[in-house]
Amino acid sequence: MKKEFSTKWKGSRQPRKKRKYAARAPLHIKKKFLRAELSKELRKKYGRRNVVVRKGDKVKITSGGFRKKEGKVTNVFSKIGKISVEGIQRKKRDGSKVDVKMYPSNTLIVELDLNDKNRERIIKNKPLEKVSKEDDIKQDKKENKTQEDKK
Repeated sequence: MKKEFSTKWKGSRQPRKKRKYAARAPLHIKKKFLRAELSKELRKKYGRRNVVVRKGDKVKITSGGFRKKEGKVTNVFSKIGKISVEGIQRKKRDGSKVDVKMYPSNTLIVELDLNDKNRERIIKNKPLEKVSKEDDIKQDKKENKTQEDKK
């Protein structure tokens, strides 16, 4: 792999190349690494499986030492692809506390922060399942037949 980021790179099994790809990626691609799954209720409501985590979202940690704990996202570190959650801290040797940085893929979004109108528009734009026009037409015909049969 070359020194600069390449958009033509397809993938590799070698972890060193994956790490290099992620480290050298531009910010608009690194933003995609900040996605976390939505809870079942939010999936049904918005028709999406995952969303980019933002400051203010309420998340539940799904793996690691802080598993099953919930809190609001306090910081999003887009350059390193990690987030910090309110109340999730570790003690240092000198006794001071430090926020734990974790990967968003280890969290589940329980509540979205929809103060930003742009984010609400982005979330509602993309449906989970893409249904073709042919399927819609077939379904409409079936509904019409059942209504005619009832008459």
